[in-house]
Amino acid sequence: MSNPLRTVLVFTPEDQAWLRRMQLMVPDYWRGHGVAPIPGDVFRVGGRQFTVQGRLWEHDLQGPLLRVFIGSAHAESDSVFG
Repeated sequence: MSNPLRTVLVFTPEDQAWLRRMQLMVPDYWRGHGVAPIPGDVFRVGGRQFTVQGRLWEHDLQGPLLRVFIGSAHAESDSVFG
């Protein structure tokens, strides 16, 4: 029997505080997807954009676990010019 992949998003302390203050729940974006998130993937929560910075694979008694480290959020109005 194979265990489903568990994915845990790891936010910065500032972003964790913002999510709590705004009372936002982060959806389980990758549940049921065949491809795990990779660095550079971007998603939005509460009007802010987050970028996947890195990944760490672990394995425990419940099976594989992927910790996904999330970069600091950018507000919807933020602009980045290269």
